[in-house]
Order: sequence, then C-alpha cells, then structure tokens
Amino acid sequence: MTANYTRRVWWGKLCFTRDFAYPKGRQDDTVRRQKSHMERTPHGFTLIELLVVITIIAVLAGIAFPVFSSVQERARITQDLNNLRQLGIGLQTYLNDNESVLPAGIWMTSLHPKYLPAWKIFESPFDQRTPSEDDATAPISYGMNINSLGLATDKIVRPTAFILMAPAQSRGTIVAFTGTPAIGVTVLKDSSFPGGAPTGGTQNKRTRIDALYGDLHVGILTWSDFVLDQDAGNPEADANYRWDPAGHGNPP
Repeated sequence: MTANYTRRVWWGKLCFTRDFAYPKGRQDDTVRRQKSHMERTPHGFTLIELLVVITIIAVLAGIAFPVFSSVQERARITQDLNNLRQLGIGLQTYLNDNESVLPAGIWMTSLHPKYLPAWKIFESPFDQRTPSEDDATAPISYGMNINSLGLATDKIVRPTAFILMAPAQSRGTIVAFTGTPAIGVTVLKDSSFPGGAPTGGTQNKRTRIDALYGDLHVGILTWSDFVLDQDAGNPEADANYRWDPAGHGNPP
C-alpha cells in the first residue's frame, strides 16, 4: 500500500517540490530523515548576494574616505596654527628681553632653547620629514619674513597686516620643506629660502596658508591674498604692508 508525499528539494537557496509515492510505513521515517537533513545542511551565499555585499562595502568606503581625509586636514590646520601661535608667544618673550628688536640671521637659535624649548614647535604638521630634536638637523618648517630680520617692531606701520612668519615651502607642485637649524629660514611672498618658489599654499588643495602677523595674531589666508602687494594692482591698502613693514611696495 502506498501514500503520496510531496518532497522539497533544495539547490543552494532555491527550493523545488516534487511528488513521490512511498510505501506505507516508510512515509514517516522518510519525512523525518528529510527534515533532519535540511536542518543540518548549511546554505552559503550565492554569487549575486556576495556581489551585492561587496558593492555596498565599496560604496560605504567611498563615502567614508573623503570624510576621514577632511578630518585629517582640519587637524593639521589646527596644529599648524597652534605652532605659529606658540612661535608668537616665544617671540613676544624674546622681544621683552631685547628692546623689541626681532631676531636676525639664523633666528631659530635666538628662540631655542631659551624661549622655545622644543624643536617640534618649528615643525609643521604639513612637513613630511621625520621629526627630530637634534640641534643641527631638526626640520624647520617656518620662516620669518626676510624684511623683518633685525627689525624694531615700532617700524612696522601696520602690524595687523604685516606677515611676520609663515610656512617656508620648497619649490614644487607638492607641499615640501627643506629648512634646518643650520640655515636662516626666511619667507617672502610666494618664495622662500632655502626652499625656492612654491606654487601654492599648504592646505585646501594648496589654496590656503597660515601666517603669524606683526601683532602676533595668527590667521588663514587664501594663497592669492598671501602673495598680494601694491605691485599687483591690489586695491586693498593693507596688502601694501603685507611684506614691506613700511608699505612701500616691493621689498629690496
């Protein structure tokens, strides 16, 4: 004697049904064995499901990477401004002890170690060179305006506009630096020594740069504003005093 029974057949995650005729007495045993087999059999991802998961992960990574890069850049900008602020504090203390006359020549050794104990303050977060505390080879990322060396601060006509210090980059299409404590690192408009003539700023795709002003406040300038002076036909009067303390145009 037989009984009809519908059997489910699994292929991956797809299920098919098929009718079978079982002898009476074997039906219950067969059904139990089929259920037990289906419960034990693992079902893996299909190729389509795997591709969907990979695509989702790739999309999420594409969204997260620009956000992570932006956060990193903002952190570098903050550290760069903080370094310039610390340099300003060190300079103010130096000026108090030296009749308000700015350092000359290799100005870094006038500040270190008496007024700024760590070379790390002289190292910009945009400088990719290996940090060091060596008095001969430590990376120096910032330069003094060449027209400010040995200058009495009362000669600066507009200290709120005069750029006293800024990152001293080397020549090239990427942000790079070359200064060390053995070299008198200076900066003027879009050129710097010992680096050359950079093609842009240090941040925001080289469109902006940080600076320390003559009144010792710090700020962020666009690269186009950073290099302006009266010779560029700039209508902004303060730009005439950006690199020349007396505001007379091109410095010597």
